[in-house]
Amino acid sequence: MSQILLLETAAYLHIIIKTVNLHYGLPCPSRYGWPKLGLSTQGTTRIGRNSTVNDRRLEGTAHAAGSNGKRDASPVGQAARLAGEWATRPRWRGTKRSYSAEDVIRLRGSVQEEHTLARLGAERLWTLLHTEDYVNSLGALTGNQAVQQVRAGLPAIYLSGWQVAADANLAGQTYPDQSLYPVNSVPQVVRRINNALMRADQIAWAEGNGNGTHWLAPIMADAEAGFGGVLNAFELMKAMIAAGAAAVHWEDQLASEKKCGHLGGKVLIPTGQHIKTLNAARLAADVCGVPTLVVARTDAHAATLITSDVDERDKPFVTGDRTAEGFFRVRNGMAASVARGLAYAPYSDLLWMETSTPDLAEAREFAEAIKAEFPDQMLAYNCSPSFNWRKHLDDGTIEKFQRELGEMGYKFQFITLAGFHALNYSMFELARGYAEEGMPAYVRLQDAEFGAEPSGYTATRHQREVGTGYFDLVTSAITPDAATVALAGSTEAEQFAAAH
Repeated sequence: MSQILLLETAAYLHIIIKTVNLHYGLPCPSRYGWPKLGLSTQGTTRIGRNSTVNDRRLEGTAHAAGSNGKRDASPVGQAARLAGEWATRPRWRGTKRSYSAEDVIRLRGSVQEEHTLARLGAERLWTLLHTEDYVNSLGALTGNQAVQQVRAGLPAIYLSGWQVAADANLAGQTYPDQSLYPVNSVPQVVRRINNALMRADQIAWAEGNGNGTHWLAPIMADAEAGFGGVLNAFELMKAMIAAGAAAVHWEDQLASEKKCGHLGGKVLIPTGQHIKTLNAARLAADVCGVPTLVVARTDAHAATLITSDVDERDKPFVTGDRTAEGFFRVRNGMAASVARGLAYAPYSDLLWMETSTPDLAEAREFAEAIKAEFPDQMLAYNCSPSFNWRKHLDDGTIEKFQRELGEMGYKFQFITLAGFHALNYSMFELARGYAEEGMPAYVRLQDAEFGAEPSGYTATRHQREVGTGYFDLVTSAITPDAATVALAGSTEAEQFAAAH
């Protein structure tokens, strides 16, 4: 038997034994333990006469060298390294998991895909949360909105399921915020926003302006109530990561009855069930090898229903009354919110209590109750357009509102539906003026764009904004003397001076 055939046979036997042993939880043989046949096999396994598979993990993953100077690529060695990271890295201090490092490695497969955008976003968001007084963001509905937000100086993007339901879902429908749209709609918009931000980065880099703006702003995305059980949450989290989300939030409502936090009829799930959802999300991130932030939201402040009284932590708030649908009625409010927040804290990176009004005293009560037990727990706050702000607060309180929240520990603050309201109001104003006056209304808009250029606005030159010049560079790289470049000779080049 030839050496090549012997090597192939040994490799196939190793794969078979490894598969069986992993299935039954048994130790796996080291590939390097097979008899040496006079051929170098380090780092590869031959699976055919003309093909090999890399035996090393992908770049960017953490490994420790063994006593022989080689990385231990066995499942046992990978699990040991991962457990060591959880135990020693500050990133995971205080984080609880209901599963083991061995579980994670068993679920990863032999090749681990890298998720660069999700990793960079999660790491940057974690840094911002620990270095800034607070991180403020606006809900983006489109890629262009996200680009303008970053260009204007915002450090992060929020992506609301409400906005996706209203005008950016894959069903092509206008929906209320009741989880009616296809489950992959939010990941698709995450990807769209990242694509827009990457194009803006490429344009700036090509123009020699690549060192000023951090274009790949981290995105916090809305997973709603998970669209089902723990398996649905696991798969949805993986989709969010593949799309490049930095953080994902999960609310403790019943997925099949999910409502916007500012609607009635909300049905909670038992506290322990939501902890399983948070664990499913964390497990997905660990399997993907990305430190994605898990954000736990509770709707207990306003929800009046719960699916079951099975959880001891929920029983103090269950009234005993039942509805026609079979749900239990519960007492809502601060006590219920704090109880759930304390239960979720070990499994989440940020806690969010959905509220009905912009109330600093209420926010302080929740923050102090959580931090009395978990001093380092970060909080999130929805500065919602569902609040009538001037009805509740004077100008002075509005001005200091976010600063005071930041001092309480609300490190991520966001306006969920900013994109929806900005888009609708700006178009209504333009259309109303155009309907009444014609061209003067549009010229006023263009004048406002020119006036914003000294502040960094560039979309006046819309051809440049979407990458015409960038793709001219692509054309010129392929055909240096090309006569078909698009921007030269355009009306934009002739009539619009370069934006500042």
